[in-house]
Amino acid sequence: MESEENQIDLDQLAISPIAVPMSSEKMTKKLLTLVSKLSKLRLIKRGVKEVNKYFRKKDNKQKSFCVLAGDVSPVDVISHIPILCEKNKVPYIYIPSRQLLGTASSTKRPTSVVVLLEPPDDNKYHEKFVTLRGFVKKYDDNVDDDAQDE
Repeated sequence: MESEENQIDLDQLAISPIAVPMSSEKMTKKLLTLVSKLSKLRLIKRGVKEVNKYFRKKDNKQKSFCVLAGDVSPVDVISHIPILCEKNKVPYIYIPSRQLLGTASSTKRPTSVVVLLEPPDDNKYHEKFVTLRGFVKKYDDNVDDDAQDE
């Protein structure tokens, strides 16, 4: 159960106009659960600095997808991340709250962006990762279907 302090009224958040594609409430819950599980396995890159470094040194054989917070202010802080995602053919999606993203990624601070890395094939979260990545690809029009599958 979440305490009243941790509950966030999603209708009151100042969502950025560039936050497209925005995930649905159900999809947001699934994404945050996966972020939480993969953060315990250390299969995420969190924060603008780490994500930039990941894209700069990216191993093209590793499948991944990006989750961005839609309520970042100023928006200039993360406005270049979708461009990097499109350039590297990594699907991305926005969720409404950076506070929720930070909590799910095992930090006390709000987090603007997280990249989820594919777990090994024998991991119990591999199938969930592949399924959610497929949904994120459907939301994101800018990623080819076979872009990272090679």
